[in-house]
Amino acid sequence: MLEFMDVPELNDPVLIAAFEGWNDAGEAATSAVRHLAEAWDAEVVAAFDPEDYYDFQVNRPRVLIEDGRRVLRWPTTRILVATETGFGRDVVLVQGIEPSMRWRAFSLELLELAQQLGVTTVVTVGALLADVPHTRPIPVTATAEDEAVIHRFDVEASRYEGPTGIVGVLSHTAAEAGVPTLSAWAAVPHYAGGPPSPKATLSLVRRIESLLGITVAHGELEENAQAWERGVDELAQSDDEVAEYVKSLEEAQDTAELPEASGDAIAREFERYLRGRDDDHPTR
Repeated sequence: MLEFMDVPELNDPVLIAAFEGWNDAGEAATSAVRHLAEAWDAEVVAAFDPEDYYDFQVNRPRVLIEDGRRVLRWPTTRILVATETGFGRDVVLVQGIEPSMRWRAFSLELLELAQQLGVTTVVTVGALLADVPHTRPIPVTATAEDEAVIHRFDVEASRYEGPTGIVGVLSHTAAEAGVPTLSAWAAVPHYAGGPPSPKATLSLVRRIESLLGITVAHGELEENAQAWERGVDELAQSDDEVAEYVKSLEEAQDTAELPEASGDAIAREFERYLRGRDDDHPTR
């Protein structure tokens, strides 16, 4: 059950959600939402009762010392609201941990809160490990299930089939309820997938900016991303096998991005090849 605090009336709010765990390679997704919360000075308005959704042997509570007192911090998912975004819409941010159980109930409860707050768009954010080089821009793929949302935000149709996490379940639940929903996923280099991953975080923030037509202060993200890339450069240069592997990933990505590598271009080349065979071997 969600534990509410005072919730102000919101202006055409968009919900942006990320979860620690399976959906969050390099902690890039949760770091992106955390950055937005800090940039917009968002305030906590609700939190899930952790007893309902978390296995404390998997996500253990933590003992902390605050103001000289020992406190117990339980794993949960918090909902924050930002009303000073600077782009004419308020934002509901979801920061949490992938639940251990009762995913359908969790998603429905979160969606009910979103509808109570008047949310008109849901953006889920994730990150996955992939065969991409750290030296190139981090790819971020944005998808949606609904045709109208695909055209409105100029994103790809969701074609993924396979295991999913809470991000996928929440996205599907929201879309099924008729709430315009899209998802943005960053591809984190698997050989450098340990947290933090500021370059992937920065790419996600930039993709959110482009999707919503907004501008967000990047703070230290760009500097941290450059420092991260330099650190991975040093790691790669110290190991010949890793350096060769990175080079192969660079070549593969550069080739895939060439205009000549598009489907139409390949089809045209194949047609020319067939015509050339006909010219070399005329019908007798």
